Amino acid sequence: MSAPAPPSAELEPLRVLIAEACRVLAGRGLAEGILGHLSLRIDDRRLLVRCRGPRERGLGYTVPDDIRLVDLDGGEGAPGELAGYSPPNELPLHTEVLRCRPEVEAVLHAHPPEVVAADLAGLRIRPIVGAFDIPGTRLAAGGVPVHPRGVLVRTRALAEEMVESMAGRPVVILRGHGLTSAADTVEQAVLQAISVDGLARLSLKVVSAGGVLTDLPDADLAELPDLGAGFTTATAWRHEVARLRGVLEPDRT
Repeated sequence: MSAPAPPSAELEPLRVLIAEACRVLAGRGLAEGILGHLSLRIDDRRLLVRCRGPRERGLGYTVPDDIRLVDLDGGEGAPGELAGYSPPNELPLHTEVLRCRPEVEAVLHAHPPEVVAADLAGLRIRPIVGAFDIPGTRLAAGGVPVHPRGVLVRTRALAEEMVESMAGRPVVILRGHGLTSAADTVEQAVLQAISVDGLARLSLKVVSAGGVLTDLPDADLAELPDLGAGFTTATAWRHEVARLRGVLEPDRT
């Protein structure tokens, strides 16, 4: 007789994807140490989310076993899912976005140092570049709001405030805290966060060099083509995974 299947074994490919995405975040420097988490909606009441377990080593070392099925209230999404594991303290940050925004499937929360530094320096995420990062420029042109509270988003009430500040946008900066990114796929949620981090880094460099941040002219913004999800998401994600192999998972063959 074969060994019993693990809890919700049919979700294994999604656990693998979320674990890999957590490692991509760490490899990009957006999630240092043990802070940060990523979730994916499974149905109206349940989500997969990175949980803390008995061998917690941080996002850069996330494995599929760290990704657990929970319900919107933080309980087990299936029998045995939380054996030895606990959801993140900021689970309400994920669940409130999913409750309020039916178009969102994936939610990411991370603490990119440059994003925090740029915000504390009074630098908003703006469309300062053009073809250098077309998806990031379009995201910034639509606005990246700032949530003014630097608290741990550990209750529904605090999460409701953050969602209100988010105002339906893909990404919100959390003052003195980090960012939240929401999208219809795990890959897109991560790529959005990478773009915002890149713009924050460039903004800090420009200002530190004595420059002045200037938005891309509307005429130039209008000329930026939509390269399609096959390039901006699928190809970009393959790059991130390949890059991850070299940064945190070097080839040992």
